[in-house]
Amino acid sequence: MEEGPIDLVRLVGSGNSVTVRVTGRDAVGDPQVLVGEFIVDTKFLKGTQRTWIFPQDLAAWEAVLDSLTRGENASWRKDKRATELHVELAAPDLHPGQVRVSVADREGSRTTARVLLEPADGWIEDHRARLDRVRQAWPQPLA
Repeated sequence: MEEGPIDLVRLVGSGNSVTVRVTGRDAVGDPQVLVGEFIVDTKFLKGTQRTWIFPQDLAAWEAVLDSLTRGENASWRKDKRATELHVELAAPDLHPGQVRVSVADREGSRTTARVLLEPADGWIEDHRARLDRVRQAWPQPLA
């Protein structure tokens, strides 16, 4: 049941946003691989980075959400030769409710964007629903 683009990650607050948008399957390569883009949007910085999302990336994102639910900082795709996403909930300079999100492109541009935001209540549960929606739209083929 494939459909149009779905935001797997949509962290918004304080006029800033970080999004990971899934746009479909990789039409040329492995049909299990999804394609999409990272989107960073602030008053100061706007940028996009194309990405490929493997089945294990979706499982790893679910583990990140589990860590965030426990109040722990978490990273997605760290050291995986792919654009990384880091979410900090706890740091000495963060106020309650603030989240620092970093998007790191270590392989290509070697650039990291750090965005401070205050997401709405229930944002972790919202991201679990987003993950479910991506999995429903692009189910993994049976091996």
